Amino acid sequence: MRINVKAKNTQVTEPLTDYINKRFSKLEKYFVDADLAGTVTLIVEKGIHRVEATIPLNRYILRAEENSNDMYASIDGVVDKLERQIRKYKTKVNRKGKVQTFAEVVADAEPAPAVEDEKVIKTKTFALKPMDEEEAIMQMELLEHDFFVFLDAESNGVNVVYKRKDGQYGLIVPTID
Repeated sequence: MRINVKAKNTQVTEPLTDYINKRFSKLEKYFVDADLAGTVTLIVEKGIHRVEATIPLNRYILRAEENSNDMYASIDGVVDKLERQIRKYKTKVNRKGKVQTFAEVVADAEPAPAVEDEKVIKTKTFALKPMDEEEAIMQMELLEHDFFVFLDAESNGVNVVYKRKDGQYGLIVPTID
């Protein structure tokens, strides 16, 4: 597994990089013969050390985030969360008796069949109005929603703004592959 380490408001030191590679190598046992590349972002804000990790798979994305007063503790927390996610999914797959290893699941991933209990209970339609990000955020706040779908006035594409856990805003700009 290749790990790309990024930093915001801090420096990536050699000991940190070595520690990240050592801790993330623990996850390699779940990805036999898989050539994966993950991204780990180290962030320091107001004395809090946050680590965000993303590992894209074929149809899935493993993502974890951890905050603490120590960068090494945050790294440990992220690896533990990712391992729990992998084990949880692997257990679900093995209960069905279809696949032996998580790596095979990743390689042969298919969309999960719809469960009867999961039905759409409400459909809502609305007109998309061209606007910029700031206006969309204002609309979202006025409606007291956690997200807002809008038509970007510049690109004419459908975008989504959302409120993050840290109180900041995020923007989703879909693309077609």
